[in-house]
Amino acid sequence: MKFSFWPRPTHPFATTLDLAHHVEKTGWDGFWLADHFMPNAEDTSAPWPEAFTTLAAVAASVPRIRFGSLVAGNTYRHPAVLAKMAATIDHICGGRMVLGLGAGWQENEHLKYGLPFFDVPERLARLEEACQVIKQLYEHKASRFSGQFYQLTDAPLEPKPLQARLPLLIGGGGEKVTLRITAQYADEWNVWGTVATLKHKLAILDAHCERLGRDPSTLKRTAVALVFLTDDDAFAEKMRGNTQASIAGSVQALQDTIGAYCDLGVDEFIVPDFNLGNDPIETLDRLINEVFAPFHGTLH
Repeated sequence: MKFSFWPRPTHPFATTLDLAHHVEKTGWDGFWLADHFMPNAEDTSAPWPEAFTTLAAVAASVPRIRFGSLVAGNTYRHPAVLAKMAATIDHICGGRMVLGLGAGWQENEHLKYGLPFFDVPERLARLEEACQVIKQLYEHKASRFSGQFYQLTDAPLEPKPLQARLPLLIGGGGEKVTLRITAQYADEWNVWGTVATLKHKLAILDAHCERLGRDPSTLKRTAVALVFLTDDDAFAEKMRGNTQASIAGSVQALQDTIGAYCDLGVDEFIVPDFNLGNDPIETLDRLINEVFAPFHGTLH
């Protein structure tokens, strides 16, 4: 099992870079950034660096670990432009980029920047076409595509990604459409979720794979949850009741939970630092050295 880190998007660049170097040196496997431009709140004044330029800058100087968007909002950029950006970062980091993509959901960003904000069915329809566009551009010398939303005319994408197959990750848990799109096009899948959530969603995802004639084992599964490392049982119980997916407890309790994720076939567990304060390094070190160590690198 792999373990990766997701820093909050409001960190100054120097802090983000320092955290990336630290997790790389201490054995973590990946580094992810959210693709947003501002807080999802009435007060949008917080500093909020752009994700892909930040990924490119960090990837240029941090070795070994994977980098990815968790996840790019499809409504923010034409998928051909996004495919070019991800391929460029793949060259910058020597073939360690993952293109995470989702339908887009944060309405205030669209309204404030004048970006069209479509209803859910159209955003999902655009996501599906975007997957087709990206895969065509990566796999063909010149691509033609005539969709309802996107068109390509003998479109090149050079240089191709350095990886023979730059992974396309779909983020989201919508059971009828998003998971079907994931089963049809994605190399990896991500969702916020507890063990119970993952168990439910994975059964549906596997069923979509089977209906499409795909071996479910060819699709990597990744999960995100807030992690609270605490010996206070009452506090842990309260945190597990968060509306945001959360796991909480002592080292042993968290190991039991991670073991349950592993048993479900989760390939990668991603830890945000959103709840870890301004200096998350001590907690990150305890997690990778104490909680995750028995599972790190094991195959489910």
